[in-house]
Amino acid sequence: MEIVILDGYTENPGDLSWDGFKQLGACKIYDRTPLDESVIIQRIGNAEVVYTNKTPITKNVLDACPNIRFIGVLATGYNVIDIAYARKKGIPVSNVPTYGTASVSQFSIALLLEICHHIGHHDESVHAGKWASCQDWCYWDYPLIELDGKTIGIIGFGRIGQAEGRIAKALGMRVVAYDLYPNDNGRAIAEYLDLDELLAVSDVITLHCNLTDANQGLINKNTIAKMKDGVILINNARGQLVNEADLAEALNSGKVAAAGLDVVSTEPIRNDNPLLTAKNCIITPHISWAPKESRARIMQCSVDNLKAFIDGKPIHVVN
Repeated sequence: MEIVILDGYTENPGDLSWDGFKQLGACKIYDRTPLDESVIIQRIGNAEVVYTNKTPITKNVLDACPNIRFIGVLATGYNVIDIAYARKKGIPVSNVPTYGTASVSQFSIALLLEICHHIGHHDESVHAGKWASCQDWCYWDYPLIELDGKTIGIIGFGRIGQAEGRIAKALGMRVVAYDLYPNDNGRAIAEYLDLDELLAVSDVITLHCNLTDANQGLINKNTIAKMKDGVILINNARGQLVNEADLAEALNSGKVAAAGLDVVSTEPIRNDNPLLTAKNCIITPHISWAPKESRARIMQCSVDNLKAFIDGKPIHVVN
């Protein structure tokens, strides 16, 4: 069996092993593949198994590579694959449904804590000599925020949202949540509210929902107007949940005091993204998922997906 991995670098920049795949077939591994159908088709060639992270597998690619029998995703999201056409051709597509609960929820809280304390900035200022030359025994360049007693509103209260809720409770926060499918596990952590009520009462709002046609641009001029003045927004779910021009305007006016973002609408970020010049906006390069422990779970699940397909019982099939 010939296996091709089209863009393996972000999953494994060298600190993990591809041996699990190599034990299952002849394996070609590319760090990156250009977004050029002719190159993608050439690299897949006669392979029966294709793994991708962000490299598109389109109808044209599927037609040009008739030997493909299985497609694996080295991630949860599978929008880069024409899954309907793959299904029509009898090709199962399997993803990694759960791997980053701990890392993504931890990173969300890290963004919040950075906004509250600006630890990175103050560390840099000390190393630049500001403390050594300070006439007072301490200083702070931003307002410092204590979270105890404040309300965090979590939009999307599945595994990751609930994990974040548990951390927030440990910090002394009141946790409220909005989700289309409330459940008892969630009720043990948070009070479920409707969306407008959550927007109105929350000091901090975090996003942990899947992206759908219905919630694209969920954070926009109208929903921001329903929030408290000085609210903090955290998003390390999907960039398209936020209307970026509206958020930038709210940050610059002070309606939103600060935002911590690990995702944007177009990635890598474009130089003209309005959030790059907005006030009090922390942006990181989509790394919530990337601790080694989390990536090791992706690797193991991806290997298990292929083993299950070989055994004739494919798992985690999304089409």
